[in-house]
Amino acid sequence: MKEDQESGTNRKESLKSWKPQERGGEPPEPSDKEKINRVYRLASEWAQRMEKSRISEYTELLYSPWRLIWLNVLAGTARGVGIAIGFTFFAATIIYVLQVLGALNLPIIGDYIADIVRIVQHQLELNTY
Repeated sequence: MKEDQESGTNRKESLKSWKPQERGGEPPEPSDKEKINRVYRLASEWAQRMEKSRISEYTELLYSPWRLIWLNVLAGTARGVGIAIGFTFFAATIIYVLQVLGALNLPIIGDYIADIVRIVQHQLELNTY
């Protein structure tokens, strides 16, 4: 903490004494203390990023294959159930729309839709679980 305060005052002093460079000149070389502070800040930033990404938990998971398999089985089951429920709602919506269109008595399309609706309703009546 003390180093940060000292580097802050050094930074302010270096900004006060800053002068525009002439063409072809090289920028002044930062002091050793400034270099160390930069490296420290960069290392701290990388450490924080790695902690946020939870990379340690991921590597622990890779070392326990049975837990990894179990988590993947659970995730796959949840995905499958979600797809089944979603498809059920989607199919129900389509059937409802087809019933509404069938009630409009459209020429060729109405007969086709009515046949589809009849087939689906017949299947629903037969398969009572």
